[in-house]
Amino acid sequence: MADSVPATPVRPPMVTLPRELGIINADNIARELADNIGRQLAVTLPPGTPVVIADMTATAFCDTSGVRMLVLACRRAAANGAELRLLAPRPQVLRLLQLLGADTVLPVYHSLPAALAGGPHG
Repeated sequence: MADSVPATPVRPPMVTLPRELGIINADNIARELADNIGRQLAVTLPPGTPVVIADMTATAFCDTSGVRMLVLACRRAAANGAELRLLAPRPQVLRLLQLLGADTVLPVYHSLPAALAGGPHG
């Protein structure tokens, strides 16, 4: 009988979003998020939902094109059984998400441990 080795927790991939997120780069970032979500779906993970974390800690500017891209990426992930989590948007970006109502669709976490753990967000 082989000795069992405890499973090492699998850390979800993190995509670092740029300082500015808008019409100029939203398509490229959408592709990067989709690629990461696709890779997560393709690998064997422990039970649970495949997750990709979008690190927004450095994002100082986001326009409606950027928000639209994030909402679409989140919906695509959910449609494929995955989850996109936003990490710590700066106050001005978070305010835009709130004004547009996107914070009700996008899971926003204010710390990496919270984003890794999942669960309630906001």
